[in-house]
Amino acid sequence: MDKWLRNTNVVRVVALIISIFLWVVVHLDQKGVVGSSPIRERVETINNVAITTKYDESHYFISSMSPSNVQVVINGKESSVKKVTASNSYQIQLDLTQVGKGDHQLPLTPIGFPSDVEVQITPRTVHVVIEELQMKEVPVVINLKGTPAAGLKAGQPIVKPNKVYITAPTSKLSLIENVHGEVSVDKAQSAVTKQVRLQAFDKDGKEVAVNLNPTVVDVEVPITSPFQTIPLQLKLSGEPPKGFAISSVTQTPDKITVYGTQEEVDRLEFYQGPQINVQDIKETKDYTLDIPLRNKVTQLDPSKVTVHVEIVPSVTKAIENVPITIIGQNESYNTKVTLPDTGKLNITVEGAPALIDQLKTEDIQAILDVSNLPPGKHELKVALNLPTYVKLGMPQEVKATVEISEQAPKPTVSP
Repeated sequence: MDKWLRNTNVVRVVALIISIFLWVVVHLDQKGVVGSSPIRERVETINNVAITTKYDESHYFISSMSPSNVQVVINGKESSVKKVTASNSYQIQLDLTQVGKGDHQLPLTPIGFPSDVEVQITPRTVHVVIEELQMKEVPVVINLKGTPAAGLKAGQPIVKPNKVYITAPTSKLSLIENVHGEVSVDKAQSAVTKQVRLQAFDKDGKEVAVNLNPTVVDVEVPITSPFQTIPLQLKLSGEPPKGFAISSVTQTPDKITVYGTQEEVDRLEFYQGPQINVQDIKETKDYTLDIPLRNKVTQLDPSKVTVHVEIVPSVTKAIENVPITIIGQNESYNTKVTLPDTGKLNITVEGAPALIDQLKTEDIQAILDVSNLPPGKHELKVALNLPTYVKLGMPQEVKATVEISEQAPKPTVSP
């Protein structure tokens, strides 16, 4: 090795090789510098970018925001700018978490942009009005649409729940007139069950966009025959034996719902219930009776009635000077009661003490019907109208004599 280094020719060759190597390295580096391009920048303008709001939606409402869209200009490396426009993962955010209700002018914040791009927002601030949300409970109204099958009628809708909560800003809450849904009963032959979406409306019938809880309710609409609720009337037959009287009769229910054809239902003013025989009853008694179906009535609700008949020892009372009322008289004849000559009756009545003690002469009617009778004297039966549960003190037929005569001709007046 030492011999080679001492050799002049060897040293010259090595020096030449090193020189050539250095020249190649420098030449390649210069080529690389000359052939490379400088880093390119790009400016991109994005119009109509929607503003994203950040706030407590359970307590506040944005009633207005101006503007709602902005222009965004981004400047940076071409690759970074292309990445922004391609991904569309950026936002222009309005942070309202630190402000309450009222008018505010607030700055916008770019979110989701690479750190190596410059973002310019126009305008940089927006005007926003925030309202506080209020809650109100309102009843649900169900509107029925259509007509059930022939002979049937839609009943009152059953709604679960029948009230909902409205959450809205005060300005909207005051506009709301009602909350309702709609159910079709057209051609229905049986109960209609449906889940119904609710909507809030103002007094003009326009929908108001508010938060409803719940937004959907369960509704059942009964489909029945036409019906109406009317008094239930009972009929008593017979009488307690002498020495006993009816003090009171109470029934449960006193009204029933009657179903049937529309014509039949509209015709009824009351419904005749069962008949109760009180013949020879000497003590208070309770009855539970079926209410019979009559004529074109198809259903009764309820179908039974409970009756309490109170029986007590009776008392008697003499009633004097009951005036006799004549009906059916002919205007061309004179009609007069001749017996009794006073035209008044004295009778004895019997009943429960509580009823008899309060009885007055004017509570009794004595009626004599002379319809179609010719002139002359006639002994007729007097019809007595006595208060309920009051009877004559002894079995008797009350009679009176009436005289019918022609009226004297009116004297003629000579001219």
